[in-house]
Amino acid sequence: MHTDTLHGVVRVLVVTNFEPDPAAPHRGRWVMDQVEGIRGHGVEVELFTFPPGSSQYTPATRRLRRLLARERFDLVHAHYGLAGWCAQLAGAKPLIVTFHGTDVRHPVVGPLSRRLARRVRLVAGVSRSLFAPEAGRPGLPRRPGADAVLPCGPDLGRFTPTDRARARQDLGLDPEARLLFFPADPARAPKRHDRAAELAAASDAELLSGGGIEPERMPLWINAADAVVVTSEYEGFGLACLEALACNVPVLSTPVGIAPFALGGVDGCLVQEWDPAAWSATARRILDAGGRRVDGVDRAAQFAAARMADRVVCAYEEILGENLERGQ
Repeated sequence: MHTDTLHGVVRVLVVTNFEPDPAAPHRGRWVMDQVEGIRGHGVEVELFTFPPGSSQYTPATRRLRRLLARERFDLVHAHYGLAGWCAQLAGAKPLIVTFHGTDVRHPVVGPLSRRLARRVRLVAGVSRSLFAPEAGRPGLPRRPGADAVLPCGPDLGRFTPTDRARARQDLGLDPEARLLFFPADPARAPKRHDRAAELAAASDAELLSGGGIEPERMPLWINAADAVVVTSEYEGFGLACLEALACNVPVLSTPVGIAPFALGGVDGCLVQEWDPAAWSATARRILDAGGRRVDGVDRAAQFAAARMADRVVCAYEEILGENLERGQ
């Protein structure tokens, strides 16, 4: 990237309420990976974070308004629709908002996100699918010249292939077990843990689930599995399937988010609508093969965190270059 074309150091404020907690320690790590990639281009990034929850938005907006009044930022980049509203109401300009999925598809938050998308300088979705209807719900509005696809990719420094036996030993897992990994919190209904449990039972396998796994340990759990299963009703992007591919672990996924492109043509993976019989047949082939891996690293590399950060910096350049030409 060429941040020097922006006439000096660019200062960006990233606003997010993707904060980890004990139940979801992995939450928001993808935003932090993107921030580190952006900083690698010489962009100065400051973080404004606040916890999730409806009671947090008003005080966060007040704190953010005070921060913007006393400090200068070249632009503000918010992640998630309601965090974007906090930035909008605090007077952030120019404002980029990256929408991640639930904020577009949720029956209450979705309409608010679509309303916000018409007001900001750049509306970004983590995948093209967020700009299209899905499951009877509309997507983000298209605004020529003011919309973009800006994913948060996997950190290929963390997600790398590891010997399955070694990973299981490190985690204290049975080296001979038939293991499927559901990489989400089972309590999140749209992720459809019930489908994953049905698949494991039909495949004579044990189901491991994410949720409370520390980010640094997530690659071990993926590498320990025979396959990763993404049974979601919808995904904004679907980072889990890319993290699994980066470890060369087979993935079975519904056609949500990035999965159709990421998994298409990768021998040993499945991407299709939920069908217990078809899914269990594929899972059994993988499990019976005793840990056979796939060639997924190169595909995952197309969406690596560093490459996705490049796209974000390009968006910054376009916005700030335009502002500089206008003398703003």
